[in-house]
Amino acid sequence: MSVQTLKDLLFAMLKIRRVEEAIVRLYPAQEMKCPVHLCIGQEAIPAGLCKSLNTEDLVFCSHRSHGYYVARGGDLKAFISELYGKLNGCSQGKGGSQHFSAPEVGILGSSAIVAGTIPIAVGTALSSLMQGKNIVTVVDFGDGATDEGVFYESLNFAALRKLPVVFICENNSYATHAHQSSRQAKDNIFQKARVFGVAGMRINGNDVQEVFKSCSKAVHSARKGQGPVLIECMTYRWMGHVGVNYDYRLGYRTKKELTEGMKNCPIKALKEVLFRKRILKKSDLLKMSEKIDSEIQEAVSFAKISPAPHYTELLRDVYRT
Repeated sequence: MSVQTLKDLLFAMLKIRRVEEAIVRLYPAQEMKCPVHLCIGQEAIPAGLCKSLNTEDLVFCSHRSHGYYVARGGDLKAFISELYGKLNGCSQGKGGSQHFSAPEVGILGSSAIVAGTIPIAVGTALSSLMQGKNIVTVVDFGDGATDEGVFYESLNFAALRKLPVVFICENNSYATHAHQSSRQAKDNIFQKARVFGVAGMRINGNDVQEVFKSCSKAVHSARKGQGPVLIECMTYRWMGHVGVNYDYRLGYRTKKELTEGMKNCPIKALKEVLFRKRILKKSDLLKMSEKIDSEIQEAVSFAKISPAPHYTELLRDVYRT
């Protein structure tokens, strides 16, 4: 892995983290009205995955979708504007945190419907295959999505047609407040693909180098016509299922568990590697942070002065017979 790739991965994770932390600071002002599902602690997965893709490849997201937008290079002004419900938002203020799209960077959509984007991703992969396009589709979802029947139907169809699709499961152990052990008899999501003849693997989702390498191999395999791949990325979310607060007081997980989970910070882990190998200096890190913070501040300022949608926008872009 090149030095530049390592620096790019760190920059992507830092940018995701800073954007999410900005949302945490701004949200209490109640100017953002949409619910937010933050990916703090899980930055290595979108950063590593998106680095493995070509510009024409497609991405579908689920609840914790902010990281994919940032890692794919989405316009930050349009993203923050969307959170504020503004007309300049990437979905004209109609989508909010969970229902945005950015086709210009290959993100065709995200959805709050659990497992909702999985069959759609299979559909775009089928379309790419039928049109002879060398495009890989990636779909991200949580461990809770593997409780849904459409997950298995999609795996089966993708395997049947050898579709160029990569399934990325971000397993942070919780579907809202329900631990995986209370929902699934076995802790074996990555193995569930194998019954359909689909390659499945489990990786450390907090190691961005491992994520990048594994996703690169999976994407390459899918692109070469070898069929779909399922990657289960083991990770841990720091914030609550929804909102900008820590939620251990709700009782479904303890403060001790959260503290232990936070020790596996993907950003800290990569920084330590780069410092140890003398690839990164503290001054480099400072420059990265300053660049990111400047872009975030500019995006927030832009969003706040952007116009709200006029009521005539309500039915625009809505399909009617």
